[in-house]
This record gives sequence, structure tokens and C-alpha cells, in this order.
Amino acid sequence: MASGDTLLAFTSAANVPPSSNPATLDSRNSHLVLDFDATTDEEAVFEGVLPENYAGGGLTVTLVWLASTATSGNVVWQAAFERHQDDTDDLDSDSFAAFQGSGAVATASASGEPQYSNITFTDGAQMDNLAAGESFRLKIRRDADDTSATDSMTGDAELLRVHVKET
Repeated sequence: MASGDTLLAFTSAANVPPSSNPATLDSRNSHLVLDFDATTDEEAVFEGVLPENYAGGGLTVTLVWLASTATSGNVVWQAAFERHQDDTDDLDSDSFAAFQGSGAVATASASGEPQYSNITFTDGAQMDNLAAGESFRLKIRRDADDTSATDSMTGDAELLRVHVKET
């Protein structure tokens, strides 16, 4: 597979909510979205299998999102992978790699307009050494408490899609 090729895509309906601080399912003009709060770090989790045609490069996770009402400010997104190795990982506890961040991304100039935010992962530890054909989870978080950059957008950030490409 070549750099930039799509490996996976997730809709908001594919979320497997974590037990604490989950993003909440909502709809916007019949589009399912996940609402991420402006004051509390909330998360969504997506499960998948990295396709066999993955060539071993890094990954880029693109988040397609909207602001509930805001037309200014910045949103900070984070993402982390959890690899499920054959006869190795114990799925009774989480083992996500460190979060990678989008930096502060400006909100669209009009409510209802989608924004595309990229989070890049180098091959190796940043993506939990995930390999072709392996099961994994991908955790998405809005960094509302500003631990990695300043998130200044008021109101919910609404996640519409998650697109995973080979870098």
C-alpha cells in the first residue's frame, strides 16, 4: 500500500465508549456525531484490524469534526493506539501507547462546516508497534484541560468520522 492510501475509516456509530468520561452520541441534521465537552477530557474508542496490505510505514489519523455552535477558538485532539498481540497482551487492562496530538486546530468560520485535523504516528512505539493483520483499539480524546496545547473553543466538538491512512 502506498503512502496516503486509506487503511480504515470509522463513523461515530462505531465508538465503543470507555467506562469513564465517554464522548456522547448525538445527531446533527441526521448525521451521527460524538460530542466532546469543552471543559472535561472525553474519549471515544474504535476497534479494528490493521489491513494485511499495510506496508509498515507510519499512520496518519484524520479526524473530521464540527463545532456545535462556536465559530472561533481552537480544539486540541489526541489519539493513541493499543496493539493486541497474539498470546501476549492481556485485554483485561488497557495498554495504550502515549497520546499523540494534533496541536491547536482552528474552528471553522461557520457552525456546521467540517474541519479535518491530522494526528501523525511514526512506525514503532508511537503506534504501539502495531503490525499488519493485528487487532487494535484507537482512542480519541479532546484535550479540553490544555495538557498538550491550548483548547479555547467553547461548546462541544462533534466528531463525525475517523480516517486512518498510511503515511
